[in-house]
Amino acid sequence: MAPRQNGGGVRTRGLSDDWAVPDTGRSLPAHRTLAEKAFISLHQAILTGKLRPGERIPIEDLASTLDMSPMPVREAIRRLDSLGLVENVPHKGARITALSITDLREIYEARLSIEPLAIARAAQQFNDEDAARAKAVLAAMRSEPVGSVELWRAHSELHMTLYRAARSAWVLRLIQPLWESSERYRLAMTTKADSSRNVRNHELLVQACVRHDPERAARELINHLVTTANSLAAQLTSEPLFVAVPQGPLMPLALQLSNP
Repeated sequence: MAPRQNGGGVRTRGLSDDWAVPDTGRSLPAHRTLAEKAFISLHQAILTGKLRPGERIPIEDLASTLDMSPMPVREAIRRLDSLGLVENVPHKGARITALSITDLREIYEARLSIEPLAIARAAQQFNDEDAARAKAVLAAMRSEPVGSVELWRAHSELHMTLYRAARSAWVLRLIQPLWESSERYRLAMTTKADSSRNVRNHELLVQACVRHDPERAARELINHLVTTANSLAAQLTSEPLFVAVPQGPLMPLALQLSNP
């Protein structure tokens, strides 16, 4: 179904007093540069919603909080810009990339092109160690409360566990920024999904990989992504963006994969 081309963003609050990342108790390795420290702090603040979509990045305040000059903070912002998490607005400075239906559609179009290929390749090569890791993360997903940071982390780790099984460094490099950008939408929107159904969807992904069934793995993932994208689009007052894949041959996905 054709998406609406309005490109409108969602309304966000002003800069709050709690944008800085709290100390987790885990100190950074000594070899981390100041720019890396700033990048990690900003990156976590964006993904966890401490810095909200559309908010200006207070460079001077952040530099003061992190006890550094503004220069490494600006370097960190350039890295975040390359990931699509930050945008530089002429005469206004840097701000967190706003959420919009246009951006959401483009992110999921790219994810639907890359991630099914990754999981199809993973299903071809899935071994006992991959299965053990995936099942352990599934167990964590079942035990974490809905809407918790722990569940979000388990969900992310499960997908990455499956994609790492594709054993393609380039695929992971392409997936990571798209994943992080889409997670901003999931974290910013109200959670409406049935938690038991969500876990079941991920169980089916793992089962397909364990059974070395690349086509089923790709179909399950496509329909999972379509459901998520359409749910997020609805919260941005849009019609559905994508259509689920029916049963039958799944082409032109690269399922005619050569043996790895």
